Amino acid sequence: MHLAIVATCLMVMPVGMASAQEQTMENGASIESNPDQAVEDAGVISAEEGHAETPHYPLKHPHELDWSFAGPFGKWDLGQLQRGFKVYKEVCAACHSMNLVAFRNLEALGYSEEQVSAIAAEYTVTDGPDASGEMFDRPATGSDYFPAPYPNPEAAAASNNGAVPPDFSLIAKARAVERGFPTFVFDLFSQYQEAGPDYIHALLTGYGEEPPEHVTILDGTYYNPYFISGPALAMPQPIYDDQVDYPDGTPQTVDQYSRDVSAFLMWAAEPHLVERKATGFITMIFLIIFAVLMFLVKRRVWSGFAH
Repeated sequence: MHLAIVATCLMVMPVGMASAQEQTMENGASIESNPDQAVEDAGVISAEEGHAETPHYPLKHPHELDWSFAGPFGKWDLGQLQRGFKVYKEVCAACHSMNLVAFRNLEALGYSEEQVSAIAAEYTVTDGPDASGEMFDRPATGSDYFPAPYPNPEAAAASNNGAVPPDFSLIAKARAVERGFPTFVFDLFSQYQEAGPDYIHALLTGYGEEPPEHVTILDGTYYNPYFISGPALAMPQPIYDDQVDYPDGTPQTVDQYSRDVSAFLMWAAEPHLVERKATGFITMIFLIIFAVLMFLVKRRVWSGFAH
């Protein structure tokens, strides 16, 4: 009975399906008879169809740059932070908010209270309600936070091809490329914490390259091999040479703009970084001295006892 059922199935099977099964059986027999050749053929196919392999992003890893705030004794370069704020204000602020940074925090960049008040007065914030229960607009003060360029995420997405520009308050700590083994082990000893600024600088300077042949770039996106989430992003190149004026004579190049705004965003994400490092250094000195004292006390207390 079982043989009859099998025979019936073979009789009604489409010719194409039968041929496919025969081909599969032949390929299986070929692999069993010569597995080495099968692996070699698979390698050739994989090389020819490299685009079918799982991509790993970013396509290029950021370079490790020299920052004034790097290392255990790093300090902020106030001139660089002021230039970076100028780049953010004139370029980035058109799309990206900094909801967690207040105007009064800018005093840490070397601005006086009067200068901070003047900077804040250039912005308008919504306040209220007033006595009649209505909200109203007023010039910002030092106690206010940087207002967002869009009233809500939906408006931001509608103005940017469906992509919502991220808030920049913590972007330097929230974006970083995995360093991999064994580099991350060395980072424990070198105290490397600048992956965020390195990534931001690489992203801003990574535009203009031609995408590889096997990489497909969707309409409305822009190729950038340093983008952490794919081969392209919705943001076009945001800054060009000589776009922002530097009165102090610093070179007005994309590379310099990117370095300055990356440093500023690192300050925005961790404004107490220098104080934290200083506190950590003092703590380590204290622990070392304390350990030595405990060792000497232990020897003193137990020196009269036979071991």
